Amino acid sequence: MTPRLFCLVSERDDLSLLPALADAGVDGFQVRAKSLATGALVALARRVVAAVRPAGALVVVNDRLDVALAAGADGVHLGADDLAVADARRLAAGLLVGATCRSRAEVLAAASHGADYAGFGPVFASGSKAGLPAPVGVAAVTEAAGVLPLVAIGGICAETAGDVRMAGAHGVAVIGAIWRHPDPLVAAKELVAAVA
Repeated sequence: MTPRLFCLVSERDDLSLLPALADAGVDGFQVRAKSLATGALVALARRVVAAVRPAGALVVVNDRLDVALAAGADGVHLGADDLAVADARRLAAGLLVGATCRSRAEVLAAASHGADYAGFGPVFASGSKAGLPAPVGVAAVTEAAGVLPLVAIGGICAETAGDVRMAGAHGVAVIGAIWRHPDPLVAAKELVAAVA
């Protein structure tokens, strides 16, 4: 089951809040810490799994199938330069496999290779990751919907999450909307309500 609300997590975030975020209804967490060495990334992923699984939330690891398997995570999210979706599906048939997509054609390709969902975006401008392409906009969500569950990402907050869902997204993924909010728990509750 693809989560409605993914919260991306790195080693820089306040991990003590994870159980409360999961209890508030954040049903997916993506571990994304590109600068960590493999051992530290496995340790981080294990910590996230232990913190949120009691509430029933799922955990995927960004880029690294090996880390997802070692940490006992529920899935992996793969970008264009990562392990191919078809290879991940073959190696880990039981895991949730997500693929980064920016167009309907990419969503169709991801589906044909065995992806379970598409991380779609950036929908809006975002300051959370350097080097992102231009935002695709809400209309692109509508155009790409209906092939795989779309998890929209990029500049999404509680005020825009509902619009993205109405446009056809299954759910959303956020970083700053939770972690840069003065009260991450309040922000999470607002986002949960917006994607319900």
